[in-house]
Amino acid sequence: MLLTLTAMALAAAGVNADSVVGRWQTQTRGGVVEIQKCGNSVCGRILTSEKLRTNPALTDQNNRDPKLRNRPLKNLLILQGFSQDGAAWSGGTIYNAEDGKTYSAKLTPEGADTLKVRGCVFVPLCKTQTWTRIR
Repeated sequence: MLLTLTAMALAAAGVNADSVVGRWQTQTRGGVVEIQKCGNSVCGRILTSEKLRTNPALTDQNNRDPKLRNRPLKNLLILQGFSQDGAAWSGGTIYNAEDGKTYSAKLTPEGADTLKVRGCVFVPLCKTQTWTRIR
């Protein structure tokens, strides 16, 4: 019953699985990520950040794989592998270019203009950011 009420409340607020599609301002470092549909899933790329605005040629220098350290950060795929989970997307990954590591992730829309992005080393070691839609 609680699940049904939650689903009805989200539907009334205009929240559905496609609510994650769009451009999002990250909570830190002035990042902008574009999330789009990728087949039956969603994926996201870095469009810009404070550091990229200063140096658009930045590369993925902290990647754990030395072969990938020369790839550009601009347009780098950082969100992928998600499965629809009601109005949310779970089971995916988020890549953190600052430490060169990939974490399990879940994307949960909260209203039309807010996205909760949770990354976990493993549950319960998680961190959640609130991203804001750019219109």
